[in-house]
Amino acid sequence: MTHPTNRSARELRIGCAVFFFISGFGYSSWASRIPTVQQRLHFNEAQLGSLLFALPIGLMLTMPITGNLLSRYTSRSIMIFGAMVFNVVLCLLGLATEAWQFAIILFAFGSGRNLLNLSVNAQSVGVQSLYTRSVITTFHGIWSLAGFAGAAVGYLMVKLNICLLYHLGSVSILLFILSAYFYSYTFYQKPKPVEKKPLFLLPDKHMLKFAVICFACMACENTMYDWSAIYFEKAVQASRSTSTGAFVAYMVAMTIVRFTGDKMVTRFGIKNMLKYSGWFIFGGLLLAVALPYTVPAIAGFMLVGAGVSCVVPLVFSIAGRSATLSSGAAIASISSVGYLGFLLVPPFVGYVAQAAGMRWSFGLIALLGALIVIMVRKIEE
Repeated sequence: MTHPTNRSARELRIGCAVFFFISGFGYSSWASRIPTVQQRLHFNEAQLGSLLFALPIGLMLTMPITGNLLSRYTSRSIMIFGAMVFNVVLCLLGLATEAWQFAIILFAFGSGRNLLNLSVNAQSVGVQSLYTRSVITTFHGIWSLAGFAGAAVGYLMVKLNICLLYHLGSVSILLFILSAYFYSYTFYQKPKPVEKKPLFLLPDKHMLKFAVICFACMACENTMYDWSAIYFEKAVQASRSTSTGAFVAYMVAMTIVRFTGDKMVTRFGIKNMLKYSGWFIFGGLLLAVALPYTVPAIAGFMLVGAGVSCVVPLVFSIAGRSATLSSGAAIASISSVGYLGFLLVPPFVGYVAQAAGMRWSFGLIALLGALIVIMVRKIEE
């Protein structure tokens, strides 16, 4: 099943980690400049919300295609292709001057991101098979660390008033070089054809509560990526650099908790971790809404970052023990519902913000944290 290679397990682990870094750094670089795009193209909140639909639509529509490709070709081949598409389109985001151009490029960015993310996760499973101890959660921590680094660089670019094209173009070139160099460090695994399944699996009644938790968490997480900096500009009335800094603070909190999540799960248990995560999301967003000032709002964002950090991996770990579905089918069904949250909720934030203001929109999103707590209580011990 595994192709002979002269790369050690450690080298293959490093190669996989680099591609997780590429995914996190590239996406966070884009997210840190969303306010710049809004100002440059003169979008109001509703217009921006509608156009942001393009990225998750591209991601979701590419999902069954990527699954089919992974059953025919090696994950390392799909990963390098996805990385190249992702990096090229990232640069193109800095060139859009019209709404239709922005929408098309963002759709392609979502498609490239899906190709890269699904294949790099398949790579991580292959690398994990080489180890007797768990190493797979560290990869997600590296994604968050890369996201923090990308947000920090974005903050610096905004502070220095660097042109959007120069910023994203430089990041694209750097990630392109990393992709090409570390391709030889990736894991070769012969593709194994899978039985024909529906394009989008839905969870059965036993898995529905986990799907709802995943939906709520992914909705909150993508809302923070798309709207956190804009919330600071509009509701907190902070400067552009401070607004980007708030996003950095959110990423720092997420990164720290992801790297320490395994130890906390051992101490508190999965159910308690999920419950605490829901309360953190709920409390953090309410804090930012109730006290729209720099310090408390940043503190609230950090609570949200801690809250969303471990929910999806923990839900997937429970789904893998399903008695009614195979682990792969269970995770696929939950992912389908989860990505609906990723797709539908952030644009909804834009519509509410346009009609009633950013504070109202974030206040409504806080309810998703409470929903997580309610659903966790339905999980059997």
